[in-house]
Amino acid sequence: MSPLTYTDAVGGALERLRGVGFEHGPRFVNHAPMAAEALAYMGYADDVPRWVERNLRTHTYHEVPDARWAIDPADPDDWRSALGDFSRVADWTALFERELALTPWPEVLARWWPRLLPGMSGVLTHGVIRTAHAVRAISRAGEENLAYHRELAQGLGYWAARYASHTHGIRPGDEYPGTGEGEEYPRTADTDSAAAALDGLVAEYAGIYASAPQRHPVPLIHSITGPAAVRLVVEHLPAAQRRPSYLVARDVSASMLDWFSTTPVTPNPVGLSGVPDLGEVFATAVAIGDEHAIKLAEVAVRHQALAPDPRLAAAARAANQGLARFRR
Repeated sequence: MSPLTYTDAVGGALERLRGVGFEHGPRFVNHAPMAAEALAYMGYADDVPRWVERNLRTHTYHEVPDARWAIDPADPDDWRSALGDFSRVADWTALFERELALTPWPEVLARWWPRLLPGMSGVLTHGVIRTAHAVRAISRAGEENLAYHRELAQGLGYWAARYASHTHGIRPGDEYPGTGEGEEYPRTADTDSAAAALDGLVAEYAGIYASAPQRHPVPLIHSITGPAAVRLVVEHLPAAQRRPSYLVARDVSASMLDWFSTTPVTPNPVGLSGVPDLGEVFATAVAIGDEHAIKLAEVAVRHQALAPDPRLAAAARAANQGLARFRR
């Protein structure tokens, strides 16, 4: 059998996962589409079918709620009232499937990104993370692939249905104003400056994750993978949306640190000596099989290429060690 390509592996996984629920257990998230895409991106395309089948055997996903009634994207009162209502997730995904069938995906993304951005923290940023993996997939595979369109609709729909704002008390559906104390909202911002700010944010929270005591190895991972997801998408956004995207990601990561760190974090995290080879770190994550380990290790590899920093590998190694112990 010939080795699978990225497109074959991701497209096959999305077809296999079609109709699988968004969550399992007490609001645990379906990571399978995201982890499958990360595996394929990292050159592990041949491992994707086996990983997906194991995931389906070991998780009992909830049924997707039935569709109720169509959401009108032209009526702000209608779509705002459906934000954060998981019972409307099928209505949300149907809305995005309709829009993506009629309009190029970058235009749909640009229209809805600022509306959904204030709700980034919902279910620990998994809506934006799933959206970002779908954006990378569709940008690599081409617009004609319907499975990738469906996955982008699923990511955006889940984000909308689990919308939860923790940013400055913004009303659901209001666009993030892009202001913080002492900051002016720039109406334009080049991609490089927003990307560099996000790179720094990812490295900062990687260092915190590698050093901060935690009750469980998973929750604080999202203070890294959340802004890393925004970094994946930022180059596809209009200029005026880039800086606000960084500001929201920064606020959400800071909130997660407040929620999940058990002790104050020192400004200069220690214990980062002996940084391992990131290829070995990712291979270890694949061997562990945990979706969080895979996704964090992929972030570490990707960001090491963008903005090298020893904290990235340290965080991925710490996650591997914690998750290996937790899964015993």
